[in-house]
Amino acid sequence: MQHSSQSRRPHPSGLLRLFFHRTTTLILSTAVLFLSADVLFCGDTSSNGRAPNIVLILIDDLGWADLGVYGNRFHETPNIDRMAREGMRFTDAYAACPVCSPTRASIVSGQYPAHVGVIDFIPGHWRPFEKLRVPSNRTQFLPLDVVTFAEALKPAGYTCGMIGKWHLGGRDYLPDKQGFDKTLVCGGGRHFGNGFTPRLEVDKKEYLSDVLTAEAEKFLTENRDRPFCLYLSHYAVHIPLQAVAQKIRKYEQKPKPAGGVNHPVYAAMVEHVDESVGRVLAKLDDLGLAENTVVFFFSDNGGLIQRFDGKGDVVTSNAPLRSEKGTVYEGGIREPFIVRWPGVVKPGSTCGVPVSSVDFYPTFLDIAGAKRPKGAVLDGESIIPLLKQTGTVARDAIYWHYPVYHHSTPAGAIRSGDWKLIEFFDDGRLELYNLREDIGETNNLAAAQPERAKQLREKLAQWRKSVDAAMPAANPYYEPARAQEWGVHPDRRRR
Repeated sequence: MQHSSQSRRPHPSGLLRLFFHRTTTLILSTAVLFLSADVLFCGDTSSNGRAPNIVLILIDDLGWADLGVYGNRFHETPNIDRMAREGMRFTDAYAACPVCSPTRASIVSGQYPAHVGVIDFIPGHWRPFEKLRVPSNRTQFLPLDVVTFAEALKPAGYTCGMIGKWHLGGRDYLPDKQGFDKTLVCGGGRHFGNGFTPRLEVDKKEYLSDVLTAEAEKFLTENRDRPFCLYLSHYAVHIPLQAVAQKIRKYEQKPKPAGGVNHPVYAAMVEHVDESVGRVLAKLDDLGLAENTVVFFFSDNGGLIQRFDGKGDVVTSNAPLRSEKGTVYEGGIREPFIVRWPGVVKPGSTCGVPVSSVDFYPTFLDIAGAKRPKGAVLDGESIIPLLKQTGTVARDAIYWHYPVYHHSTPAGAIRSGDWKLIEFFDDGRLELYNLREDIGETNNLAAAQPERAKQLREKLAQWRKSVDAAMPAANPYYEPARAQEWGVHPDRRRR
């Protein structure tokens, strides 16, 4: 009986087994915790547990074929090309509209432009004597009741900055009213001597994209110790054609490849934004943030070949895509899109799944582990499965609504799989293309496949109804002889 008390003591081997049991339990519990975090944060928190930083670099009017990595043989874009080598390049990425303000609204709101009510650039194009009287924007600003991605990221601990072109309303509708903590908005109109809100004194000889990039670098430095989201929105490569003289001379002297458009000033402007990308990436490296920062590179609409009124130089070509900015042909809506995310996105990868600018907002939420705002309507889908190459997006179509005279006539479009239908509102004609076989939209199959065309047209009409899309109407002031004349938009006159 004397050994009974000793028998209750664990044998040394029992202690060892107990240690391993408890250690194993702890490890398994920790694994479950991390797996749960993977669901919340997509498994991409840094070693210190901080959610990834987000940087969105948006270029104005940059065409799908303007970059070296997309096949351009004249423009020099080494930094953007390197970003593609280190990340994922999308071949079928789309702006939600073929002009700036609506696409910008789609990015910030996560909704299709027709849903938000901003269907044309603010304030809009106007042909007073055309066949159709086009609808105006429902509002000439992004409504303040729209919960922006900046406002949605705040509860997740993010500091958000917006630097550059806003074009979603002035005065009471600037980004500081929409959840952005640090803002610097450029007024637009030129690339030298620009004005800013809030006021910023800069040398009038300093190029605008350099000023914006310097402010972006400051934002990154000031917020290095907290999760941040930076929206750097360039005014380049939008006209007027302006660049630093030294860069222009470089391209004037550079041998021109046969074919295409090789405009020295435009090429210099493209190089300016490429240098900006390089500086942002270098600053992330210098601050030790690159490994925990997701960088998006995108354009707000297709490349502008020439001004809508036919004035000015021909500056670029979107070939092999058809047409340009201001149309729902591929040249007006298909964009260069690159995402770099070290440790998550496979370097040098390519994605051919169609994605849209409405997808950025839900993707940002997933990256940040942020909740969808209560009552928020998001038209896009998170592209995390595409970035991780673990799946695809859960939708069967992408839509466009551009009921405006610009570089084309009022129209809407739908892409479902490889098929794209365009419906023109002035005469009801349909154009149907198989984009896999005909990226240049040269072979209209609407007559050959009437049933497919009918189904897509009906689907497009149902979508328009679901988002309350404003439609053009017969114009009582229609004068065929004056139809091509441009007028001043009524909303501009009321300003």
